[in-house]
Order: sequence, then structure tokens, then C-alpha cells
Amino acid sequence: MTVAPQFTGVESTHANELLEMYRRMRRIRRFEQRASELYKATEIPGFLHLSIGQEASAVGACWPLRDSDGITSTHRGHGHVLAKGLDVAPMMAELMGKGEGTCHGRGGSMHIADPGLGIFGANGIVGAGLPIAAGAATAAKLRAVGDVVVAFFGDGAVAQGMFHEAVNLAAVWDLPVVFLCENNHYSEFSPASEQHRAPLSARAAGYGIGYAHIDGNDVLAVAGMMTDVVERIRQGGGPVLVEAETYRWHGHYEGDPERYRPAEEVAAAKERDPLLVARRHLAAAGMSTSQVDAIDKEIDKEIEAAIDWARSLPEPAPETLHDYVSAPRVHIPEPAPLPADAEIFRSMDAVRLALEHELTADPSVFVAGIDVGAGGNVFGLTRGLAQAFPGRVRDTPISESAVVGTAVGAAMAGMKPVVEIMYMDFIGVCLDMLLNQAAKLRFMTGGRASMPLVVRTQFGAGRSSGSQHSQSLEAILAHIPGLTVVMPSTPADTYGLLRAAIQDPNPVVFVENRLQYGLKGPRPSADHLIPLGKAKVIREGTDITLVSWSRMVHDGLAAAELLAGEGISVEVIDLRTIAPLDRETVLASLAKTNRLVIAHEAVRDFGVGAELSALAVDEGFWHLDAPVTRVAPPSVPAPYAPSLERVWLPSRDTIAETLRRIAAV
Repeated sequence: MTVAPQFTGVESTHANELLEMYRRMRRIRRFEQRASELYKATEIPGFLHLSIGQEASAVGACWPLRDSDGITSTHRGHGHVLAKGLDVAPMMAELMGKGEGTCHGRGGSMHIADPGLGIFGANGIVGAGLPIAAGAATAAKLRAVGDVVVAFFGDGAVAQGMFHEAVNLAAVWDLPVVFLCENNHYSEFSPASEQHRAPLSARAAGYGIGYAHIDGNDVLAVAGMMTDVVERIRQGGGPVLVEAETYRWHGHYEGDPERYRPAEEVAAAKERDPLLVARRHLAAAGMSTSQVDAIDKEIDKEIEAAIDWARSLPEPAPETLHDYVSAPRVHIPEPAPLPADAEIFRSMDAVRLALEHELTADPSVFVAGIDVGAGGNVFGLTRGLAQAFPGRVRDTPISESAVVGTAVGAAMAGMKPVVEIMYMDFIGVCLDMLLNQAAKLRFMTGGRASMPLVVRTQFGAGRSSGSQHSQSLEAILAHIPGLTVVMPSTPADTYGLLRAAIQDPNPVVFVENRLQYGLKGPRPSADHLIPLGKAKVIREGTDITLVSWSRMVHDGLAAAELLAGEGISVEVIDLRTIAPLDRETVLASLAKTNRLVIAHEAVRDFGVGAELSALAVDEGFWHLDAPVTRVAPPSVPAPYAPSLERVWLPSRDTIAETLRRIAAV
């Protein structure tokens, strides 16, 4: 399917609209020219990627957009965000790293965003904006108010897996999104001919979506095409891939020696300067040269005023270093102990009931993942939810980056997504969306981006699942500032923590142990919540503190019971939340027992146990009467053969043996 342009000439556009298009392009051009000069003068730190020569595609693409429509951008995103309406003064201050900048000096050139204006972020990762755009478009579709999202990307991003995953998901879900490629013919330093064999038109056909090609240097042509495309999408037409052919005048980054392209090629491209093309349109519409020159002078003054204002501002104060990493949490008190005669239910029931409760209570909550809908999840945890909540429990393609990216974009757009990654091992497939997007966007946008999302996943060694389906990777996730990592050990905790995670304003990775899905325990009341970031002493003791989490907690309790018969009193702590770490509860217990053992299912080296050991040695040193000791698998991938897995995985007996040894010191 090919989309035909609505118009390409001045006859369809009022002269005043032409003048406004020119004004917007001139603002982008002058902003970036001055940014280049300020960068050379060291007034702008960091990296700077300019879009000089590409102004028409930015302005034309944003021309038909409403305030409620969204865009995602690239590392070369100044033009896009200015075309969508971002104020030049705080934007210039942001480039200078000032506290009053758009993102309070946390984002800089590559990470400017303002979700309040529908700007879901420029992005330093090539292609990363595409899954985020799919998420924002998912939010728009669920709200059914006719909003559209435009995802800007360069031709180099087509080689990214995120491009394929996002476009395919948008096609499958029929999302209201325009994937707009600014084809400037260079992927960083490499010409497009060396990067791709299939044209975008063929790719669009392969995904079963519309395609349109346009002269990206002609703002009228771009605006005309996009007006038609956006209107069709508002009416339910589904995603479209638009290719705007243009050229960037500067190198990949400021300071780029540009040895990869001849000067003659650049000079020839400048003959199709988008501003000169627009001037010719204005002349044909009857606008005088003096009228257009007046716009130039007006913009020059605007940009210089922005620079002067930005220069006058202070840098962020050192005491604000920790601001914006995480959103403040609503206080949740520790619930009362469950009654002895409580109804019994399973961990798998806890997951379904928690999801059902939050889907019922909050229309902004939706669930998505591979086979979570009609199939009810590979373990049957979400069975029946798709029928109970039509459109809000959604099956996805096998595309982990698109799944988590959709959560990021939807969260920025005001939804509360709960997405599933089938196995914790697959976190590596979508790590960018956790590491560089979900965890960092609130910080990099100076608190402008809201990120209330949950990524559910599961793990569990002990059943010969092998090295790629058994890994406990919480240490990797806990090492990422901005992520909350939760690992419950009981059915009641699974219910209370999952509900708290969905209500939390921060990105949470919720890790279940699949070997516990059948675990039975007392069922709490429907309003049961457990505070995130708070450990719990689940067995009082006086001689040794044992800290654990997830399924290993039960082996630890069994070991403590065994040692109680030997006269050794073990206090057992269930961390419940890995990050943020409840240091206070661990240190308070250590002050009482003077000994610390940590047991976990993840391999020992560089793990959470090492962090707890460092905590004990650093802040609890004077309480220690024995070495801090970890019980964990050796630094070997999880083996398949049962005989090897039994040796590799800690058990009640290996924990008990370590406790005895430390008690004797």
C-alpha cells in the first residue's frame, strides 16, 4: 500500500501558513548554527549532533500534529522538538548544562524531552525511540481519542533490531503511528549503500503497512504528505512508514573530520537548502523578500535572547545530584500478620489476583507480553484476564525490546503498563530498554518523564532448565540506578508486592520463581499491600543473621530450624526488595547477632551477596565477630545434568553447614 500526497504546491496552503513554516525552520537553523559556535567556544559540553539541512522534514512532519499528539526523536533531535513546540530558551540552557534547562541539566543535547508537550524524548541510542513510540501509540489507541505519534529515525536505525520489532508490533496492533525516516544517506560515517540492500518501500510492504516517499527538503511537500497520512491514521488507517529524503550539512557530530564524503557532494546538497526552497514558495505566494528577511531578524533576536538568558543561569547545585533518580513513593505500612485460619492459595493465584485487582481498580493499567492473552501465559497465570478486560491484556510478537519499549512509551504517556518477559534470561535481549530507557529517562528529563511500569519475569534453577533458562540475574538489574527490583518468596508477598509495584511511580522489575508457582500459603485480604524497599525479619534469632530472598528463603528457614535443634539461634531476613536495598534492617539484625551469612541462587561472584558483605564490613564493621560469608553457586553457568546441578545449587544442608561453621568462630 502506497500513500499518495494530498498536495505539493502553494495553491493548497495559505501564505501565512507558509510564513509560519519558514519561521519554524529558520528557528531551528539559527538555533543549531549558534549551538555549533557555542560548542566550539566550549560553552556547550558533551556531544552535539546537528540537523542543519533537515529542517523541512522536522517542521513538515510536525505541522499537522495536535498538542496531544506525540513524537519520539533521535540523538539529532533539536529540530524535531523545536518543531513540536519546545521553548528555545530552556532548551539552550539545557545544552549548556544549566539547572533551569528543559531537563534541569540532566539530559543535554541528546536527551531533551517534555512529555507534557507530547515530546517523548530525543535518544542517544540509535533506534530506541521506535519502541517507545509504539508504547505512546498504544496509550493513544487505548484512550481512543484520535491521537497520533510520529517516530523520527535516521536511515542508519533501519539496521537495528528495534526498528523491526517496533514496526512489526505497530503493524500487528494496528497502532496510530508514523515511522518517519529522515534519509540523509549516511549512517554515521557510512553511506546508505553500504548499510542496506532492501529499500524502505520493500520493508513497509513486508510489514504490511503503508509507505510514502517525499522530498524531505520541501516543507510544503512534507507537510502536505503528513497532513494526509496523519488524518488517515486518526481515522483508523494504521501505521505508515514515510521516507523523507534529505541531507545533513554537518558531520555526524561536531568535530567530525568528515573524511567519508567529498566536499563537492555537500556543496551540491546545499543547493537544495530547505530554507531557500521555502523562500521560493513564499515568493510564488506573493511574499516579498523584506517580509521574509524580517522573519530572519526576528529569529536572530529570539535566539540571542535565549543565549543571553542561558548564560546568566547557574549550573545545577551539587546538593541536587540525587534529584530525579526515582519518584517519591507513597508510604505503605507493613501489613498485620495474616490470621492463622486464612484461606490457602498459591503463588500463581497471587499473580493473577493482583493483576485482576489492579486492572479493575485503574483503567490506565494494561498487561502485555508473549502469549499472556488468549494463551494465559506459558504457566497459565493470566488465564481469563484477556476475556475479562478486552483490549487491555494484549499478546505481543516475540520481541522483547518492543515489549519493554512499549511499556516505556506507554508509561511516559500516562499509562501503567505491566509487561511480561517470559524468562529472566531474556532480559539480556531487551536490556537497553531497561538500562538506558526505563531506568534513566526520569533522571535525564529532570523529572518530566513519568515511568510507572512493571516488567514481570521469572527464573528458577533445579529442574534441568539449562544455562539459558535458569539464571538469577538480579545483581545486573540492581546495579542500574533508577530500577526497583523485587523478588518475593511467599504467595501473600507476591500478591502484596505486585500490587504495590503496579501502583508505584517508578520502573519495577518483578521477579518470580517458577518453582514456587505451586507454593501454598495463607491468602490475604484483597487490599493487602507490602511496602517496596522494606525487608522483613521472618524468624527472630540471636546468634547469626541469615539474609536471603526468593525461593532460597525457604531453604534458609529449613536450615535455621535444623540448627535450632543444635542450640544455634538464626535470625532470618527476607529482603523481598533487592533494590533499593533495606540496609537498616540488615544492620540492625547484625548489631544483635554479630554474624552474617547470605544465601542466594545467583552465582556468588559480584552478586547481591557481595553488596551485603560490603555493607557489613563498611557500616557494620564494629559489630562483626566472624567473617561475613556467602552461600551461592560457583561462577559457572547453570548446568543441565541433574548430578551437576545438585552440586552447583545451594540447599538447606549447604546453608546449615555454613551457619554451623560461622557459629563456631
